[in-house]
Amino acid sequence: MHLLSIENITKTYGEKLLFENVTFGVEDGDKIGIIGVNGTGKSTFLKVIAGLEPADSGQVSVGNRVRIRMLSQDPVFEPSETALEHVLGGDTPQLKAVREYTAAMEAIELNPADEALQNRLIAANQRMDELDAWDLEADARIALTKLGIQDYEAKVSAMSGGQRKRVAMAAALLQPSDLLILDEPTNHIDNESVAWLESMLQKRKGALMMITHDRYFLDRVSNRVIELDKGQAHFYTANYSRFLELKLEREEREAATEDKRQNLMRNELAWIRRGAKARTTKQKARIDRFEELKKQGPKAAGGKLEVSVASTRLGKKIVEVEGLTKAMSGRTLIRDFSYIAVPEDRVGIVGRNGSGKSTLLKLIAGKLQPDSGTAEMGPTVKLGWFSQEHEEMDGTVRVIEYIRANAEQIKTADGNTISAGQMLERFLFPPAMQWSPIAKLSGGEKRRLQLLRVLMDAPNVLMLDEPTNDLDIATLTVLEDYLDDFPGVVFIVSHDRYFLDRTVDRILAFEGEGVITHHTGNYSDYQESVGRTEAPAAAGHSSLSASVAKTAPAVTEAQAAEAAAPKNEPLSRERAAKMSYKEQKDFEQIDGWIEETEAKLGDIAKRMEQSASDSVLLQELSSEQEQLEGKLEELMERWTYLNELAEQIASQKKS
Repeated sequence: MHLLSIENITKTYGEKLLFENVTFGVEDGDKIGIIGVNGTGKSTFLKVIAGLEPADSGQVSVGNRVRIRMLSQDPVFEPSETALEHVLGGDTPQLKAVREYTAAMEAIELNPADEALQNRLIAANQRMDELDAWDLEADARIALTKLGIQDYEAKVSAMSGGQRKRVAMAAALLQPSDLLILDEPTNHIDNESVAWLESMLQKRKGALMMITHDRYFLDRVSNRVIELDKGQAHFYTANYSRFLELKLEREEREAATEDKRQNLMRNELAWIRRGAKARTTKQKARIDRFEELKKQGPKAAGGKLEVSVASTRLGKKIVEVEGLTKAMSGRTLIRDFSYIAVPEDRVGIVGRNGSGKSTLLKLIAGKLQPDSGTAEMGPTVKLGWFSQEHEEMDGTVRVIEYIRANAEQIKTADGNTISAGQMLERFLFPPAMQWSPIAKLSGGEKRRLQLLRVLMDAPNVLMLDEPTNDLDIATLTVLEDYLDDFPGVVFIVSHDRYFLDRTVDRILAFEGEGVITHHTGNYSDYQESVGRTEAPAAAGHSSLSASVAKTAPAVTEAQAAEAAAPKNEPLSRERAAKMSYKEQKDFEQIDGWIEETEAKLGDIAKRMEQSASDSVLLQELSSEQEQLEGKLEELMERWTYLNELAEQIASQKKS
């Protein structure tokens, strides 16, 4: 079913072209991810499609009876409404029936003998039956709970920005729509909530358009990608993993085309420089051709972000935490926590919203005092702090002045010295933008500027509190590359599973009231060690995970099963090698067992690929796949042992 058509829409912001002559259509079942560097106009693009902002030119044609609902980055609420009231506050007949039934129940509780109120309740009850609306309130409570909102009657006006965003998201998911538009839906929600939202959107009927930096989320939910780049839109029928491959192919084609254009230009320029007279029609045509070739050049390059900042030398004592305890609002957030950082530590901090992750960072950094225990930093520590709490920036200050306030010049990792302006260019702030007031930057561009200022201070201990919020994928990729070569220590609070997999080798997990557990490995390793491995949406999506995840050092279920299984006895030179009856039978059959197990794994991979939209079946298949992989590992070890034994027996016979 065709939902809407976008025809030649163009939008500028001041002198900046955001996108030009964009044309495409949206069909029922499309799940479209919008990608682009901060400042390319992604949020504006969605607002134009949703009808919240006009395009400079072009039009958006919406089908009859097509309902569009958009969750923006800054949702609007009524001042006095509660979380549950907002979620149930839509204009559909079902939601109106729920509100009427609730109001009738409250009224009759105050005056149970009133006959008019009794009739009102009967009518409301019948309306609920007609519309099959009885489960809506329960669904609303479940959605709020899954998104970390426990107090349904709390006033939205008293909530934090992140909590309000989650309430708005619950409403967007509950209220029916043909096209749901989400702007950064994974910001401000914890890892478990992200996983729940992912499964909800995979199962959801209707179309979806979203901006997100969460690459696992994008990979598992989307089936189309639109990339906004230098005013143009590029379209891919693919998830994120496949998009990366297709984008590389496109860039290679564009590079080949540009090489041909440059060669033609060189030939035409050489002809002009030979002093050709431009009097004849043919000569004029060649000059016109040269001018046309110049116009066909690539648009102003989007550039590539680069960070190459030297860090300050770090001594032996870095961060030492002993017996740290902190309670807030009558609840113990951190209980008797100890940790000693070692050189090049990469520590991820995870847990539910409100568990105390940011509080722990502040305690370690000395920004907050503990109730008991100590947190000490070494004398050579130079701290870099990048917080999810958006820094108040003076909108009248120019971009380059904001950076120069820290340093006019800095040393790069290779020992060279560059100016603040050159560093801004590396971070995709061209000279014209450097003299713009900060107020003209997008939210994501402001965050990128703040990150650059932190890194330019040459810290040797970095504390990143939800660094992925509002940063685009290109910036995150550069930050990940920077951390690869960063010689200092990094503590990261994040809900972005890909970012954690890519950057950390140790996890501190908030599990239970005040309890923080230590785990070696990245986030996927941690998930596996606690038995919460997430199934990929399809076998074809596993390439993105495989490029990041490492082998878990923790004991897996398969390894535990192996421990209970008959052991392969170590080979000994002190006894005559021989096979028992069981070993002989196993030796004869084990090749067939391995082949059979590998065939079953191949069959499961195909079934997972065919069941991309069925998250329940995928979970079952993933569990079966994990068991078979464990079995295959056991069989391969048994095969190795039996073949070594057979070789030793053969050697004895020869001697």
